[in-house]
Amino acid sequence: MRLVTWSQGGGVARSGALVDDDTRIVDLATAAQGRGGGSLASLQAMIEGGEDALALAREIVAAPPASALVARSEAHLHAPLQPPPQLRDCSCFEQHLRNSFQAARRFKVRKAPDPEAAYRALGTEEEDRVLETFSRQPIYYKANRFSVVGNDDEVEWPAYSRAMDFELEWACYIGRKAKDVSADGARTYIFGYTIYNDFTARDAQALEMSGQLGPAKGKDFDTGNVMGPCLVTADEIPDPYDLSMIARVNGEEWGRGSTASMGWTFEQVIAHISRSETLHPGEALGSGTVGTGCGLEQMRYLQPGDVVELEVERIGILRSRLVKP
Repeated sequence: MRLVTWSQGGGVARSGALVDDDTRIVDLATAAQGRGGGSLASLQAMIEGGEDALALAREIVAAPPASALVARSEAHLHAPLQPPPQLRDCSCFEQHLRNSFQAARRFKVRKAPDPEAAYRALGTEEEDRVLETFSRQPIYYKANRFSVVGNDDEVEWPAYSRAMDFELEWACYIGRKAKDVSADGARTYIFGYTIYNDFTARDAQALEMSGQLGPAKGKDFDTGNVMGPCLVTADEIPDPYDLSMIARVNGEEWGRGSTASMGWTFEQVIAHISRSETLHPGEALGSGTVGTGCGLEQMRYLQPGDVVELEVERIGILRSRLVKP
């Protein structure tokens, strides 16, 4: 199923499912009234409801009542879970790290008398330590879950930044409590997948990362985490590691990659995080940025009014407009 959280006319957000080539939404909350409908009141409730809630949702989607169908064009799509119970963003694509380190070094020496000579003279010890850690274990940070917004929401340019960027990612949602899970058995704990745009204030990030505590104001600003447009249940994507990923800005392709290039799978990430720690239903794990999946890697930055489209095969297109108040 292609599940959504949606509303109309500023009303209460509710659960739904996209049907008819994503042109209509089945109002699951309304259709389930009198049939244990509480388990379908929201996508969080559906996840917590387990297999019984999923079975009820599938039954409704297979034969939806006409009264529960809404045109997609008349609805506002929120993030599937807004906010999720927890949001972690991982670093699963080695090529993104290497590309970003290289771009950052070139940016640092861009005004030198001989930029190429200055670039060659720069040391890479700190970068090498990061890559060594990446090769040894999954790495991640805890993002601001309260800044999560959806496909139909504008992204506000933070007042303190002059260098805004996007990041082409995807994410999985945890379906049930997971603790001390093995990588081999972790797939059964994944409820589904979505697209994730981790907007980043690159200038703020560059200043704070020397503190060695991870990103803060470079990532944590209102509307900075965009997720959607839908949550595709895991059964709809039998091979999650063979999906194309494309980033476009104002219709121009800026980056392209594949989930096949993940150095760490979601299953391996779940196994690592769940060591002596419980993951709860609805928690979201971002993949990190695919190689070439951001402007930094190409030394390009966004402008106010730009429209960023992230496409992940079998999930759809996540569209965001960046506005400067």
